Amino acid sequence: MKNHFFSHLIEIDALHVELEDMDLSDTEKEDIKKLIDESIYHTVLDAVLSELSEEDKKIFLSHLVGDEHQKIWDFVNGKVENIEEKIIKAA
Repeated sequence: MKNHFFSHLIEIDALHVELEDMDLSDTEKEDIKKLIDESIYHTVLDAVLSELSEEDKKIFLSHLVGDEHQKIWDFVNGKVENIEEKIIKAA
């Protein structure tokens, strides 16, 4: 999984390990891993964006596009109470 601003909160290595034990081609395994990663990413983005105002969404997305993890955390922690718990719950 690509390192995202929330990667330290969500552990999916166990899923990847279990997937390796399945009777699937390497291509199928990689496709499933990609689907898992993308699904979690979109779920987390939805959870965060649903907590922000329209103006705050723009700021959040600008930090996200810039891949500025610390700025993202500083921003969302200042705007959303218990954001880490909400991300974990959503994922």
